[in-house]
Amino acid sequence: MSAKNQTQVVINGQIFVISGYESEEYIQKVGYYLNNKLTEIQKLESYKRQSNEMKSILAQLNIADDYFKAKKQAEILEDGITSRDKEIFDLKHTLIDLQRQLDDLKKK
Repeated sequence: MSAKNQTQVVINGQIFVISGYESEEYIQKVGYYLNNKLTEIQKLESYKRQSNEMKSILAQLNIADDYFKAKKQAEILEDGITSRDKEIFDLKHTLIDLQRQLDDLKKK
């Protein structure tokens, strides 16, 4: 198991020390994403009037929304790969069959 990494990230104007087994670059990337998401949400006029609990829930909902959209996109890409793999498999077998037919015709 790799060593735990510890790095500082700035989220919502505060410095947090985050520890984890991921690389420092990855931890920074996650912190950057979270900070950008919070900044994006804070720009909404309605956000300013919400309680702290509601602000937290809105941030969580937005992050969950991003997650499920990314997951759906990954599923679509995986389905495309599976479909193309099947198509390649079928084409290879068609090619083999045609080569056999050609060989049979050459023998005649």
